[in-house]
Amino acid sequence: MNIIVNGGTRGIGKEIVINLAQDHDNQIIVTGRNKRSLNDLTSRFNNVHAIELDLSTFDNQSGSFGKTVFSKFTSIDILINMAGLVISKEFLAFSNEEARLIMETNFFGPAAVIRQLKSLFGQGSHIVNISSMGGFQGSQKFNGLSYYSASKAALACLTECLANEFKEYGISVNCLALGAVQTEMLAEAFPGYKAPLDAKKMARFITDFAINGHKFFNGKILPVAVNTP
Repeated sequence: MNIIVNGGTRGIGKEIVINLAQDHDNQIIVTGRNKRSLNDLTSRFNNVHAIELDLSTFDNQSGSFGKTVFSKFTSIDILINMAGLVISKEFLAFSNEEARLIMETNFFGPAAVIRQLKSLFGQGSHIVNISSMGGFQGSQKFNGLSYYSASKAALACLTECLANEFKEYGISVNCLALGAVQTEMLAEAFPGYKAPLDAKKMARFITDFAINGHKFFNGKILPVAVNTP
């Protein structure tokens, strides 16, 4: 399969790439901002290809990104939009620049990637957007996560819209709303908090869902959490 993991240089995303790379029939493109981590993955796995990419400035990089993807893939079986940014602070303390950075990384960037690569998706393709329980309607909300939660809610709603628009092409679009997972990003945003799951365990679930979930779901926002948050 031809697979893109958008945001795979650390945490859950990196573990997903490692899982997928075990199957040598898979060809994987991983994107991210950490060049050292990208080089580590490509040096470890012959079937992993890297593109250095910052979704917050995707418009400036879309040309080179598209050129690389279209040169390697004539079709895409799976796209996993993992990339995310958390800035934790009270709503009134946010600057417009910080708010836009979160929205660009968590919503506008992934949406632009899907739009640019649409022609490579076909019958049986699966787009998996990774949201958060913070963006799941009706879930408990927490101080400091207003813009993060809003950006993830937007990604979840986009999932429902695209599933409807793309169904005539046989493309499935689903969204996983993750609860707390022990990752570097979580530790940076909430020092001292201990999550009930680690990145490896969540990555195994997402890997299997990306491969098989479209056989059972389309246009669904699925909460993946064992507690609150």
